[in-house]
Amino acid sequence: MEPHFHLSRREKANMVLTFLRGSLGFFAFALLCACLSMVFNALTPQVIRLTVDGILDTGEVDLPAFLEEWIPLEALRSDPLPALWAAAGAVLLFAALRGVCTYGQRLNLAKGSEGFVKRIRDGLFSHIQHLSYAWHTAHSTGDMIQRCTSDVDVIRNFVCNQLVEVVRTVFLILLYLSIMFSMNVRLSLVAALFIPIVGLSSGIFYRKISSRFKVADEAEGELTTCAQENLTGVRVVRAFGRERYEADRFEVKNSRFSKLWIHLGQLLSIYWASGTFLTSLQVMVIILVGVSETVHGAMTLGEFLAFVTYNSALAWPVRSLGRVLSDMSKAGVSLDRVGYILKAPEEQDDPEAGQPPVQGEIVFDHVTFGYGGQPVLQDVSFSIPQGSTFAILGGTGSGKSTLVHLLDRLYDLEEGKITIGGVDLRRFQRDHLRRNIGLVLQEPFLFSQTIRENIAATRAQAPEEDVRRAAAIACVDDAISEFTAGYDTVVGERGVTLSGGQKQRVAIARMLMQQAPVMIFDDSLSAVDAETDTKIRQALRENLGGATVILISHRITTLMQADQILVLDRGRVAELGTHQELIRRPGIYQDIYNIQMSSDDRRLLEEGME
Repeated sequence: MEPHFHLSRREKANMVLTFLRGSLGFFAFALLCACLSMVFNALTPQVIRLTVDGILDTGEVDLPAFLEEWIPLEALRSDPLPALWAAAGAVLLFAALRGVCTYGQRLNLAKGSEGFVKRIRDGLFSHIQHLSYAWHTAHSTGDMIQRCTSDVDVIRNFVCNQLVEVVRTVFLILLYLSIMFSMNVRLSLVAALFIPIVGLSSGIFYRKISSRFKVADEAEGELTTCAQENLTGVRVVRAFGRERYEADRFEVKNSRFSKLWIHLGQLLSIYWASGTFLTSLQVMVIILVGVSETVHGAMTLGEFLAFVTYNSALAWPVRSLGRVLSDMSKAGVSLDRVGYILKAPEEQDDPEAGQPPVQGEIVFDHVTFGYGGQPVLQDVSFSIPQGSTFAILGGTGSGKSTLVHLLDRLYDLEEGKITIGGVDLRRFQRDHLRRNIGLVLQEPFLFSQTIRENIAATRAQAPEEDVRRAAAIACVDDAISEFTAGYDTVVGERGVTLSGGQKQRVAIARMLMQQAPVMIFDDSLSAVDAETDTKIRQALRENLGGATVILISHRITTLMQADQILVLDRGRVAELGTHQELIRRPGIYQDIYNIQMSSDDRRLLEEGME
């Protein structure tokens, strides 16, 4: 997360309200049910009060006018059994009504909260899909997953549970205090005195713990990233015997994460211990003052019992305000972390961008580009005729992949111009451009689905014969047929079920299904043997028709039959020509050719080309 990224309170409130749309009705009904439940709960101590004062006490009992006609105190005192049965029935009735209200509250909270969190997840996932390639490469997957899962759950818990609890607590305090003041003002003032004290201590605690929750949350993101990277690269870990190193690395991050939460636990313990002391102190004071008031006749025994019941019912909600404030600090941090994703700018097309045909000559005109101020391409110019095969050769870091990333608009051009058929690349809508440019990367990604679903990813409803034809062109049909389930074989996570060469060939088949007029192979034959490489290139030449093909490779045999070969050196155009022209010209291409080819290899290649 960016160290200085914070949403204002207004921005956080607007974000929450945006996702709450569609769920407000459920939350309103849940709050109504909660308030009614508290009203029925408040009536129970009054039943106890009337029962005690009406049956056991011989003094006068102040009853509301409408109850005086229904409750004959003298008759009850002479024969208390019916009164006890009536009181028990009233308590059970109020309990049943509270149960109905609690059911309505919980049901509507569940509906509202699930709708709320679904909209957050949908919004996050949709927004992430439209963020730039550069943004994705700058942020770790584990941290993004943590923001979209645990941070969203923290927000859901606070908004859907704790905020409702705040409203419920405020209503409870106002309702119970009003009843308590109607019974005894002095004792009520004593009880009310402790509420701001608890609130003040909660506020101090909130200020202290907020920053610590942020650090702990970010530490969790680092821990998630570490675990995700290890699980993703498990084969590399095993191949190089890095189990001990990875375990130690995880242990360091896990220890830091644990220590942070232990420290948070210490702060929480101090808070809850001090809260317990304040609550016990308040109860003791209420009992002392209440007994004094009862002894001196300022309140009846039934009023005192009811008052103690109300005070006890207030103790936990008032203390829970501290927990709500604690959760508020965590929710504030989570809102910042989620907001950081939602505030990230999406890829934007030029207002004049459209969907012109992606065909014609591709021209790179004085293109200069770099990452983070570090230049990668410098004044690169060349053209690719439509329907031709164009090859790119160069050392690591020379800018080969950057060229095709710019062509696919994974990055926006800084200097120079790229055109297709005379149309500036900026005039193409990104989605339209990418649908018409097929791209196979050196390290292809396969989904955890069947091989058939992976190949047909760009054309989900494609017929079976088209899938098999694409696989045959990519020379992977025979390998797939050897699997027990054939094309229905489920590919493991990131394609671990398949070998490196098989993954590359399945990725090539997937791109062929796209039937794009421009096809890019970014060193996508590096994991196959020379014989299979030759077969794939031969099949591509026979089946691609008029498509423009761009080949990137370190292997001369992959590039030598291209119509033109571009040699890059440190981000600049070093050589450009056909294979025959370049091997006769002293330079990088000739040197690589001489290194890679033995005399026998050259003779066989020349015979094959003839």
